[in-house]
Amino acid sequence: MNQIEPGVQYNYVYDEDEYMIQEEEWDRDLLLDPAWEKQQRKTFTAWCNSHLRKAGTQIENIEEDFRNGLKLMLLLEVISGERLPKPDRGKMRFHKIANVNKALDYIASKGVKLVSIGAEEIVDGNVKMTLGMIWTIILRFAIQDISVEETSAKEGLLLWCQRKTAPYRNVNIQNFHTSWKDGLGLCALIHRHRPDLIDYSKLNKDDPIGNINLAMEIAEKHLDIPKMLDAEDIVNTPKPDERAIMTYVSCFYHAFAGAEQAETAANRICKVLAVNQENERLMEEYERLASELLEWIRRTIPWLENRTPEKTMQAMQKKLEDFRDYRRKHKPPKVQEKCQLEINFNTLQTKLRISNRPAFMPSEGKMVSDIAGAWQRLEQAEKGYEEWLLNEIRRLERVEHLAEKFRQKASAHETWAYGKEQILLQKDYESASLTEVRALLRKHEAFESDLAAHQDRVEQIAAIAQELNELDYHDAVNVNDRCQKICDQWDRLGTLTQKRREALERTEKLLETIDQLHLEFAKRAAPFNNWMEGAMEDLQDMFIVHSIEEIQVKQLVPIRDQSLQEELARQHANERLRRQFAAQANAIGPWIQNKMEEIARSSIQITGALEDQMNQLKQYEHNIINYKSNVDKLEGDHQLIQEALVFDNKHTNYTMEHIRVGWELLLTTVARTINEVETQILTRDAKGITQEQMNEFRASFNHFDRGEAEFARIMTLVDPNGQGTVTFQSFIDFMTRETADTDTAEQVIASFRILASDKPYILAEELRRELPPDQAQYCIKRMPAYSGPGSVPGALDYTAFSSALYGESDL
Repeated sequence: MNQIEPGVQYNYVYDEDEYMIQEEEWDRDLLLDPAWEKQQRKTFTAWCNSHLRKAGTQIENIEEDFRNGLKLMLLLEVISGERLPKPDRGKMRFHKIANVNKALDYIASKGVKLVSIGAEEIVDGNVKMTLGMIWTIILRFAIQDISVEETSAKEGLLLWCQRKTAPYRNVNIQNFHTSWKDGLGLCALIHRHRPDLIDYSKLNKDDPIGNINLAMEIAEKHLDIPKMLDAEDIVNTPKPDERAIMTYVSCFYHAFAGAEQAETAANRICKVLAVNQENERLMEEYERLASELLEWIRRTIPWLENRTPEKTMQAMQKKLEDFRDYRRKHKPPKVQEKCQLEINFNTLQTKLRISNRPAFMPSEGKMVSDIAGAWQRLEQAEKGYEEWLLNEIRRLERVEHLAEKFRQKASAHETWAYGKEQILLQKDYESASLTEVRALLRKHEAFESDLAAHQDRVEQIAAIAQELNELDYHDAVNVNDRCQKICDQWDRLGTLTQKRREALERTEKLLETIDQLHLEFAKRAAPFNNWMEGAMEDLQDMFIVHSIEEIQVKQLVPIRDQSLQEELARQHANERLRRQFAAQANAIGPWIQNKMEEIARSSIQITGALEDQMNQLKQYEHNIINYKSNVDKLEGDHQLIQEALVFDNKHTNYTMEHIRVGWELLLTTVARTINEVETQILTRDAKGITQEQMNEFRASFNHFDRGEAEFARIMTLVDPNGQGTVTFQSFIDFMTRETADTDTAEQVIASFRILASDKPYILAEELRRELPPDQAQYCIKRMPAYSGPGSVPGALDYTAFSSALYGESDL
């Protein structure tokens, strides 16, 4: 049994001059042997019919059926795809000669020299001349255009046969006659391209007729190659006819080479379409993520810009808690989405550059710069909102303190003033004795002293009410109403006091016997009582302090010792919170800075493989993610500080906002750096750049000197937008632009033309036959209708479609 040994290569060397001498000797022998005529007649007839059947006709006798020139002209039209001059339809000899001449003229127009072949011989049915003419046609249209490794025509076909059969044992193709007598060469050609059709291992070299018949039957049934020879003629003839063998073998070349060409074209188109489909998926994903992120920003900014104050501390604390939830729960995923969106955009643009596609332009308002601008507005609104919250809480704390102070002073004054009007309206002096009147007068003088002392308190109440109005106290209406009542009552008390004094003085003149001692007692008692009431009010007064030093001053009042001790404990607790926050912030801040520096150093290093850099960056990212618990703990301490209304910290220069911004920048930086390395790997693999070249590119990029003479020219290529910055990816593109091996629109158009059998359009059924279902449907859905010359119903314009894929036209 004969088996394939794919690993074995056969290299046959022969003397070309000796081979040509042998060929001439064989030709002279065959001139005397009519066997060649029989083989050529059968082969050429079958070859002609393989083409004529496309036009719905055939020939039976090669020298008879071509005599009128009609089928000869039809044959040339079928195999060339061109129209010949209109034939003469007459049956006279000169009509036939005219038609044959038209055919011979067309052959001559293709650069073929017709030696000793005239129209008269063809019309007269000269077998040798007819076979010679058909051979000339076969050479020109079936063999001449064969090209393999810089060889063409007969030599190219022979080299193709040698290359395809080289791995097969017992196959030694050296010519187009004796090398094919055992049939193994034909079987090897079939098995090489269609191993499903033949089991080469079961073939027997000693059964040449069986091998040839098997090959011809399979070729006729599965490859649409008609049987052109008899196995017995090949085997029993010392040297089979070269032209017959060459004609038959050329059919295998066109069958397999055409299939290979169509398969190659289909693979190229599938590859291009797969890239395009993936790019479109990434574009749609970008558009979706961008829309969702921008919509979230659009909804969030008005909430952060809302500065409507609440009326109570509890309500403002609720706003602060909602803001903390936003910072802890809602914003971090959006930071990741924004970073991923930028990474996806950069990756997509890199893939587009590598595949020679136009850059992706997101829809209006969804550019990366638009998202960055919207994010910046969000950050500004967020920062302003947090500052407003803290200021509003401070304001409410002050307002609540003043409101409580107003209530206390107003209550004390109202208690003091209660019943005073009734007393001043009494006319008890009318029935009193002189002593009693003098007592009443002295008592009234004491009341006047007390009233004068209360003047300052009433003014304080009015001042507090005024300040509450200025601080936009939510219950200012009631405060103003109460203050107005106090002021109105104060005015009435002043008027009644004056009237009573006048009445008492008139009465005193009548009653001179009032006790002087009682008056003195009343005069002395009034200031003391006034002082006592003031002292009680002071002890009931509210206070706000923010430091230990302030408390120490207030400790001078022993009676308030308990309250001051409580405040001292609160301030000590606040100090512990400050120190606790500072200790963590002073550790986290430098850690973030160190990681940023390590990532920066990693991104500019020029040694080691990109995969090693990727692994190192992945490790950085892993460590950063694991470190997040420390930032979360710091957020918790910051919340305790805010709840304690502590707004300063002398133990650290880091604020929570500093840590947040640094942390988000660190996450974004490591993600972007990883994406840059991934992009470099993608570019390296797509453009065939070695690691040594990448290292050289990195070294050149790191030392890119603005003083070089060609700097301006290079900058126009690597920085076309004139931004003044150059990315390493742009630098790689510049360095590899001239040697990039990418598909082009012209190559895709050529591939579609192969699938369309050289038509300027392609049909949906052809796409479904040649391409996978999803990619065929992708083309059918997007290809515009073809409206050029020769258009048929359902014709699709693959040229416009291919150009649009590469941005050279718009669909």
